[in-house]
Amino acid sequence: MKSKVYYTKEITADSLIKIYEALGVELTGNIGIKVSTGEKGAKGYLKSDLIKPLVDKLNGTIIECNTAYPGARNDAIEHMKVAKEHGFVDMGQGIEIMDGIGEIKIPVPEKAKHLKYDLIGKGFEKYDSILNLAHGKGHAMGGFGANLKNQSIGIASRNGKAYIHSCGQTEDPDACWQVKYEQIDFIESMAEAATAVADYIKENNKKIIYITVANAISVDCDCDCNQGDPVINDIGIFASLDPVANDQAFIDAIWKTQEEGTKDIQERIDSRQGRHITEYAESLGLGTTDYELIEI
Repeated sequence: MKSKVYYTKEITADSLIKIYEALGVELTGNIGIKVSTGEKGAKGYLKSDLIKPLVDKLNGTIIECNTAYPGARNDAIEHMKVAKEHGFVDMGQGIEIMDGIGEIKIPVPEKAKHLKYDLIGKGFEKYDSILNLAHGKGHAMGGFGANLKNQSIGIASRNGKAYIHSCGQTEDPDACWQVKYEQIDFIESMAEAATAVADYIKENNKKIIYITVANAISVDCDCDCNQGDPVINDIGIFASLDPVANDQAFIDAIWKTQEEGTKDIQERIDSRQGRHITEYAESLGLGTTDYELIEI
């Protein structure tokens, strides 16, 4: 059965609210909005003037976790400083760095080949509803980043990020970068972690929806302090109840572009085997790559 993916070419605060409403799911209770706050020096992260009206409408809390790599966001105090500089503090209920208060261990799917568990920020427990609000762009290690990355690496604690990056070999953020692994194993580890979070949400009677804003599409991620300029024009906004379908729609849209920079983003994605994440996530039961695109 095809999943529904809603799409709009218009990237504005109003269209972001409209595509949320098109999903037909009312997020209730304590609402967490998972957004990448962007590394200090990055420029492609989702800007406050775009997302603030929706965050305020939901009265939600921006939720994030610390990074495994050295930088300005690898501890909660410094991370909050960057988040404030990037405008994520003065909206909705503010922001929480979820692993600032610890981490929890959650199960991975039985079919998982690499991870034995997933480590996520302890603050995630308190939220009844989640909006996975991703910025679609390239990524140095994963090839691209959208909802699946935002749900795996993004919700993982600092130690959890190290565990995913090392394909289940270490929780040590200092040691994980020295561990040897196959690239495809890292891609699959991200899919396993994303599925673990989805299963945790379902088992605890929480809600989650997925939106990806495909603007400022550079070959590098918002986690890169030297993030380059966009290589293709803005594409639009995608929204779904299925993260696999939503990521697949974003990737397919990139492949349909006919711009000078298209080859650059395609090369980044395929050189990291990035497209494998949707097919592997589908095999884990997270969603489907078969979708119906509904333009609003």
